[in-house]
Amino acid sequence: MKTIIQIVLWIGCIALGYFIYNSITGPIKFKEVKIERYSQVIAKLKDIKNSQEAYKTVNGKYANDFNSLIRFIDTGKYVITQQRDSSFMEFDKAYGIDMLKEMKIIDTLGTVSVKDSLFKSDARYKSLMDVPTAANGEKFTMKAGFVEKSGYKAPVFEAKVDKEVVLYDQPKDLLSREKAALSVEEVNGPSIYVGSLDEVSTSGNWPSIYDKKVKK
Repeated sequence: MKTIIQIVLWIGCIALGYFIYNSITGPIKFKEVKIERYSQVIAKLKDIKNSQEAYKTVNGKYANDFNSLIRFIDTGKYVITQQRDSSFMEFDKAYGIDMLKEMKIIDTLGTVSVKDSLFKSDARYKSLMDVPTAANGEKFTMKAGFVEKSGYKAPVFEAKVDKEVVLYDQPKDLLSREKAALSVEEVNGPSIYVGSLDEVSTSGNWPSIYDKKVKK
C-alpha cells in the first residue's frame, strides 16, 4: 500500500507540475502564435485597403466584392496628369482695355497600370480574399456602400475576419479573452478589420506593433 500511495503521489505531483508549467507557458505561446498570424492577416488587409483606395480613385466608389476588385487590379489604370499655370490677354468691356487673365491647365500625360503600381510582378493580389493560416480556406468578408455625412454620400467599405478563424487551434479560454480585448496595445473586439461601414474611415483596428511586424 505504501508503494501504491507513493506512486499516486508522484503522479499527482507530475500532473500538478504540468498544469503549473502550462499555465505559465500557455499564454506566452499563445501570444507568439497570435502576433505571427495577426501580422499575416494584417498584411493582407493592407493590400485590400490599398486596392480599394485605387478602385475608388478611378471609379469614385469602393468595390463590393473581391472578384470586381481583382478584375480592376488586372485591367485598371491610373491617369497621370500635370497641372500648370497659364495666362492670356482678354479685352475687358468694363474697362475698355486688354487685361491679363490667369488660368490653370491640366494636361494628361499618360496612364500607369494599377497592378504595376501596387504589386509590380507579385501575383498575391489574386488571393486577396483568402485568410492566411485559415484551417478550412475561410475568406475575408467584404462589403461596400455609402454613408451620409453633412448631406454628402461618402463611399465606405469594410473587410474583416473573426479572430476565431485565425486562432482556430488555440486554447478556448485564451481565445475568449482575446476576443474581448480592449486595450490600445491589442486588436480590440472579436474580429480584425479595416475600414468601416458606419464611418468614413480606412483605418484598421490593430495597434502599431503589428505595422512593424508585418511581412509580405
